[in-house]
Amino acid sequence: MHAVVVHAAKDLRVEEREPPPLGPHEVRVRLGAGGICGSDLHYYHEGGIGDFPIREPLVLGHEMAGTVVELGPAVEGLAPGTKVAVNPTWPCPGVRFDLGARAHLDPQIRFAGSSRTFPHVQGFFQELVTVRAEQCRPVPAALPVEEAAMAEPLACCLHAIRRAREVLGRHVLVLGCGPIGCLTIAAARLAGAGRITACDLVPATLAKAKAMGADEVIDLSADRAPLDRLKKGGGTVDVVVEAAGSPKAAVDGLEATRRGGTYVQFGVLPRGMHPIPFDQIVAKELDMIGTFRFWEEFDWAVEAIAARRLDVRPLLTEVLPLSRAKEAFELASDRRRAMKVQLVPG
Repeated sequence: MHAVVVHAAKDLRVEEREPPPLGPHEVRVRLGAGGICGSDLHYYHEGGIGDFPIREPLVLGHEMAGTVVELGPAVEGLAPGTKVAVNPTWPCPGVRFDLGARAHLDPQIRFAGSSRTFPHVQGFFQELVTVRAEQCRPVPAALPVEEAAMAEPLACCLHAIRRAREVLGRHVLVLGCGPIGCLTIAAARLAGAGRITACDLVPATLAKAKAMGADEVIDLSADRAPLDRLKKGGGTVDVVVEAAGSPKAAVDGLEATRRGGTYVQFGVLPRGMHPIPFDQIVAKELDMIGTFRFWEEFDWAVEAIAARRLDVRPLLTEVLPLSRAKEAFELASDRRRAMKVQLVPG
């Protein structure tokens, strides 16, 4: 079967691989659609993420939906032919569940397509994926797999908005309108935000932000004055979410957060490259919150997409076969041309 494997920075190959033996509690899922995420792009362009370089060939991909084709002998509650969204997170033996609803923070947690552990956890960009049965969430047969595969990034954004706590009726500012920023906008709208403002440097992404529920968009490449007005008087925004991973955006966000407001750091900032204005955090008594992946929110995301309480279709840019993976990764890297690019068999 075809698999998309990264060996080093810019060394992405489509290889033939055999699926591993099926364990008693595992299922085989045929890939329907798999989304290229920002972390996949880091592996492609940089050969790793942060402190976790690629140390062996790694099948990428952790956003996936497909169809169950084979069951292990101990699997119950699933049947071949069932369409499923696949949760890329699962505990390995010995995981500490005392973290409860934040079990995803356990350092032993497993995550598909990740070099964090060694041997690496192989990902979903392959024609047949072997996963534990509890990772599979059935979705309606009529739901396109391209939409179902958006459950993982949406789960991250639902978790971010949940971490922000008080969103209902509040003014929310989202800095960075890539797929994560746009889905955060949709999650904030679902949570009852009173007003949502979105900022970015690329007009095409701001159009998507508007489609996902932003009330106001600010094109920082043309005019920073609207953002500067949000900073007046020490800040006017109730909840700020930095989703760009930009040191400049982080400073802008902290300055725009009102006294007693909430600042959520979603994007991963490069280490040692960002002077944090701690005076803003201290003097305004900001609640500064980090957000990382998700736990139970994956189920919420599947339900929201399946019920169309939240429409992810405006973000779907293009679908390409696994055999054209490098082309797909280059397209996904161009924010002016693409929002969410997905891979499919074929």
